[in-house]
Amino acid sequence: MGGVPADAEVEPGTLLVAAPTMFDPNFKRTVVFVIDHRDEGTLGVVLNRPSDVPVHDVLPNWGGHVAEPQSVFVGGPVEKKTALCLAALRTGETAASVPGVIAVRGPVALVDLDTDPEALVPKVRGVRVFAGYSGWDSGQLAGEIERDDWVIVPALPSDILASPNRDLWGQVLRRQGVPIALLATHPGDLQRN
Repeated sequence: MGGVPADAEVEPGTLLVAAPTMFDPNFKRTVVFVIDHRDEGTLGVVLNRPSDVPVHDVLPNWGGHVAEPQSVFVGGPVEKKTALCLAALRTGETAASVPGVIAVRGPVALVDLDTDPEALVPKVRGVRVFAGYSGWDSGQLAGEIERDDWVIVPALPSDILASPNRDLWGQVLRRQGVPIALLATHPGDLQRN
C-alpha cells in the first residue's frame, strides 16, 4: 500500500466539513470540530446543530454561562446522553494555566463539567455544551475522506462559538479560497436544482 493515509491531515483542532454530496442525515451540511484523532479512531462534535433544549435544563450550573443561544448543541449521533463542553480561552490563557480544562489545540479546550463554572468563566471567551459526539473507528474516517465525503480545513477558535443564525458550513467553505470556496454555492441535492 504505502502512501499517505487519507486522514493524514486530520488532527485535533481541524474541521471536517461535510461535502455537498454528503447525504447521511447525521452529517448533511455539518461542520465537525475534531477533538481527538489517533490510530484507534477519531472523536469530534458537530458545531452547527443547536437543539431546543436549554443547557440550564440539563446542567443548571452551566446554563447561564454558555454562549448564545444558551441551548445544548447536538454533537453527533453517538452517546446522545453524554455531554461534552468546549471552551475558547481568552487571549493570554493556556489550558495548562486554567484548572478544569484539557487542551485540544491553541485556545480551544475541553471542559470538565464537574468544574465550577464561576472559576472558569473569567478565563474564557465562551463555552458551548454538546450532547453526544461524532466518532469514527480506526480507518473509517480515512475511507470517508477517500470517498470525498469530507473537506479537511483548519478551525478558528470562534467556530466553536458560532451563532446558529450564521451559515457556519458556507462560511467555513468560503474562507478557504477557490476551488473549495465554490462548494459553498452547491445546492446539495442536484435533483432539486
